[in-house]
Amino acid sequence: MSPVRPRYFTPREVSRHCVLSDLWVSYLGRVYDLTPLLEQHKGDVLLKPIIAAGGRDISHWFNPKTGDVKTHIDPQTGCLKYYTPQGRFLHIAPCFPCSGWDNDFGRPWWKDTIYQVCSEETIWEILQRYLAYNAHAASYTWKFCGVPLDMDKTLQENGVQDEDLEFEELKIDADLYTPSIHLYFNDDLTEL
Repeated sequence: MSPVRPRYFTPREVSRHCVLSDLWVSYLGRVYDLTPLLEQHKGDVLLKPIIAAGGRDISHWFNPKTGDVKTHIDPQTGCLKYYTPQGRFLHIAPCFPCSGWDNDFGRPWWKDTIYQVCSEETIWEILQRYLAYNAHAASYTWKFCGVPLDMDKTLQENGVQDEDLEFEELKIDADLYTPSIHLYFNDDLTEL
């Protein structure tokens, strides 16, 4: 028996978790429950930008290629610094040398998977949601670029890559170029 995988969450569902006692954010395609982080660092002023972003997507804070906070060259110092226009937040070093900054926290919160509450769905899980719109969804062969998809794998594991980064670099609206999965009807009328 396989372990129960976390389900997907829509932006609307994430937006409901926006208070100190229940704070979620999404970034880079994943949803994170930061409530334990808030409890652990209760009262820390560096939580302010995180709290303000509760219930929203903060992908614009991160470099999608590295998964780390975006960086820039500080014009005053000429040094590479984290880019945090919303304000410095927890686990971000101060702009200037500071003896009071404690950097022995281990892994920064944005790289710690313990806060993750969901992951990418398998094709089978997507099919289960699709059944509400088509009771015969299991009667189709799902294909991408002419190749049948393995229903027990995710889109990425099936070779359907997220090209949003490339479109962003090219200044193209990624929503206009969504990869297509083709459903080929089989003769049987399976209903789940």
